[in-house]
Amino acid sequence: MNTPVELKVLSSPAADAAPSLRVLAVASGKGGVGKTWFSITLSHALARAGQRTLLFDGDLGLANVDIQLGLTPTRDLGAVLAGQATLSQVAQPFADGGFDIIAGRSGAGTLANLPQQRLSALGEELGALARRYDRTIIDLGAGVERPVRYLATIAGMTLVVTTDEPTALTDAYAFIKVTHQEHPGAKMGVVVNLSATKRDGERTYDTLLKACKGFLKIEPPLLGIVRRDPKVREAIRHQTPLLTRYPNTEAAMDVEAIAKRLLTEFP
Repeated sequence: MNTPVELKVLSSPAADAAPSLRVLAVASGKGGVGKTWFSITLSHALARAGQRTLLFDGDLGLANVDIQLGLTPTRDLGAVLAGQATLSQVAQPFADGGFDIIAGRSGAGTLANLPQQRLSALGEELGALARRYDRTIIDLGAGVERPVRYLATIAGMTLVVTTDEPTALTDAYAFIKVTHQEHPGAKMGVVVNLSATKRDGERTYDTLLKACKGFLKIEPPLLGIVRRDPKVREAIRHQTPLLTRYPNTEAAMDVEAIAKRLLTEFP
């Protein structure tokens, strides 16, 4: 599971201060592991727990938070990057979930090539806006490209979502490796999604942990396991949050357990 990826180190948007653990990034090495769905459901769970929560769609170019929720934002991240609005101006309440959303800019692949100065300005603005909320979730794009790595530095912890598929595990390890190389003290935790059982999820985590211990000498903790649940696909098809449509299903309870753990361990 080792990888030859070597990337230039990116500085944090606030190198003189530790990122807040109230800001969480959700990452994955590859697409298709349910990262955006998990970001939405975690934001909803935190809001249900009484936290004023912001969900920032940071998947620059392939954003789909608004699509999963059936939203048609009047302005999105593209307006901010074009200098037409501020982040606070494009944040919109999602009444059904009780949290705020900053929609991304779907279909604009050039956003992935933002100049470092513009990316830094975006990071600083997001960090300032996050201080108005109890919790901020940054839904990162898949992979280890420059915008993904930079936005991750704003968060106090990154939740790396993976599944038991070999490619998902390999790419999750690649993300952890690059992040550790650039920021050795970065806090990361693992969420295993689409697991047949809790025990299967533990075995998946053990595989990733073995690689991290063997090659990187680090042990990112297991933050939770989300079981495979047919109600998830049905909720996405209806563009409705799982915790609204099917709040008592296994996957819903699993995400709420992760939210509770985060609130307990990182109040």
